[in-house]
Amino acid sequence: MGLFLGSHGKKLRQKFETDLQNGQTNIAVGTHALIQENVEFNNLGAIVVDEQHRFGVKQRNILKKKSQNPQMLTMTATPIPRTLALTVHGDLDLTVINELPKGRKPIKTILTGSHRQVWELIKNEVNSGRQAYVVYPLIDESETLSAKAATIEAEKLQTEIFPQFKIGLLHGKLKNDEKEEVMKDFKEGKYDILVSTTVVEVGVDVPNATVMVIENAERFGLSQLHQLRGRVGRNSLQSYCVLITASRSQETRERLGIMTQTNDGFVIAEKDLQLRGPGEFLGTRQSGLPDLIISDIVRDAKILELARNEAIDFVKNYNIEDFPMLKNVTALEMFTGLDI
Repeated sequence: MGLFLGSHGKKLRQKFETDLQNGQTNIAVGTHALIQENVEFNNLGAIVVDEQHRFGVKQRNILKKKSQNPQMLTMTATPIPRTLALTVHGDLDLTVINELPKGRKPIKTILTGSHRQVWELIKNEVNSGRQAYVVYPLIDESETLSAKAATIEAEKLQTEIFPQFKIGLLHGKLKNDEKEEVMKDFKEGKYDILVSTTVVEVGVDVPNATVMVIENAERFGLSQLHQLRGRVGRNSLQSYCVLITASRSQETRERLGIMTQTNDGFVIAEKDLQLRGPGEFLGTRQSGLPDLIISDIVRDAKILELARNEAIDFVKNYNIEDFPMLKNVTALEMFTGLDI
């Protein structure tokens, strides 16, 4: 087994690459470093991509092109709207697991503009032996953005609100080993409260944490809020997610109110797609998504599904050799803008 990371030195990287190419390494585990041009496989048969939403369509295709016909399994905990999945993952069979693990309770979500009851909730939970997250949209204070910053608020929480509790601070500017140390200490119970930015959005599992507080919630998309909410509720205890906003905008409060109505990530993702559109929903990572000029990804869901089924039927029943225009990849790229 070989581990491929961008942080590896040249000598170690070359050794792993040589072993992989010669077939001495049977399993390669890695980050985006596996997608690099100089990484070649002896006989790539299967690809497993975790956190699929963090990889673009083109990146997925680059990995597939490292073999003739590899089997591919992609996984993501971020719910993708069904209509969007038809467009982005139209070439894949889709399996959805939408049930809570046995014994888990639905997370109670609260929308508020007041801190008093929130701090009381954290106090009660911590005194009961539980832990809490408090997430902020910024690392440091900004002169241009009216949002709270994790570094400043962590100090305020420690000195003014919860002097009796141990508070940790986690953000993206910390070195990898520092971040790992903070998370390790939080998981081991050395911190009662973890103040963080969105770096806790994925890959964090602390079953003893039962409270997720998200400040300036209006600055997050619904799917991101749902992802953050998923950091709690990982045991049989009742967990809570508190969305704090000072916004008086009816549109904002209605949007955030969706989070209080359902724990179904797919319902939330569909709403997010309707509100923000596919470009905003996916972000820059999904750079392979085409612009739909004559259709709407939400309104025309049935048509998109019909088109996908027709395409699958065509591939099954016809020979592409009989259709030279379709076979001409260059012409197809010019027509669709897709990297095929």
